[in-house]
Amino acid sequence: MLARKLGVSADYLETGSELGAEEERELRLADAELKLRLGEDPKAAEEVVSQVLDEAVLAGDTTAATRARTTLGLAAAQRGDDARTVELLEEAISSADLSPRDRPDVFATLGQSLVALGTPARAVELFERSLAQVSEDAPDDVSAQVRFASYLSSALSDMGEVERAQEVMSDALARSEGFADPYTRVRLYWSLARLSEFEGKYVAALDYARRAIALLQATDDSLHLARAHLLSAWIMGAQGNAEASGRHLELAERLLGPHPESVDLARLRTEQAKRAALLGDGEEAVSRAREALELLGDSYELDQGSAAWALAEGLTLQGDVDGAGKEFERAVKLLGDNRRLREAAQAARGWGRMLRNAGREAEALDVLERATDLAVRGENTETPRRR
Repeated sequence: MLARKLGVSADYLETGSELGAEEERELRLADAELKLRLGEDPKAAEEVVSQVLDEAVLAGDTTAATRARTTLGLAAAQRGDDARTVELLEEAISSADLSPRDRPDVFATLGQSLVALGTPARAVELFERSLAQVSEDAPDDVSAQVRFASYLSSALSDMGEVERAQEVMSDALARSEGFADPYTRVRLYWSLARLSEFEGKYVAALDYARRAIALLQATDDSLHLARAHLLSAWIMGAQGNAEASGRHLELAERLLGPHPESVDLARLRTEQAKRAALLGDGEEAVSRAREALELLGDSYELDQGSAAWALAEGLTLQGDVDGAGKEFERAVKLLGDNRRLREAAQAARGWGRMLRNAGREAEALDVLERATDLAVRGENTETPRRR
């Protein structure tokens, strides 16, 4: 009665604070999350989040606990601690508070860590569930479906199931036809905002409304679609289908626009170089691959490995055996170091064939033995679980 007369809360009269316990935890979490994202004293910020997690668990505050686990899991991923990332994020997504439609970054990070730990089958299962849930909850959200189809296709590729990976991407891209119409996308995000509000997911509703108003400044979704086409081009190129790869590369280049990020442009150039090599155009392959490597610099070792492989194939077509050998060696090392053993084995086989054709049989034999070893290690990394 006294609180009502004074126009304050009963909690304020009792504690002297305008914030309740849940709100106080939320404020501390928000402050710590900002520090982690901005890189300001991350160790201290993680300690705060851990304290909030313990308090939330004791208080039965599942929302705060899920948010704390998510924050700690993403921080662990940034440190490269994949085991800790999986432990925290698997527990976080078991909560009803997290869905792949609302937090695709969390599910993507978890899947990437599962792959990094050598368990791509678990990543496939995660992305299959996520894609099914997104398709059921928001059948018109083409952006989310393409995004999770890309994640699933990539994980399937890591398992060596290239044909199935292509089927997943082909289905998603078929559903994305007409997606580039900005007015259709405005209506889509507006509908999702109203649906989220109806479901009581006010943060998600606000996010979708902002997307509709800003049109994602043309556009985060086009970027994901471009990356999906790049992935499809990689798959088709790996199967030796230069024609199909070319169609996807044309679409990817158009969607990336005039000012793409360096790493996206580097990946585009790498796949264009591989396609040129398939078509027997050594000059084009070398030019595209060298541009990719220049864009990558000292970053993204896995992408450097792919670009070096493409450059090696181009140099082979130009008859530069020594130059190609150096690039093949770099590609095999980088791909192997980054756990892409099947690709490393394929690059080594190409290296061996080049040496054999050049009449360097002894060197070719050594390299082909290395290819066999890489292939066996790749097959034994994990036996896919089937239901």
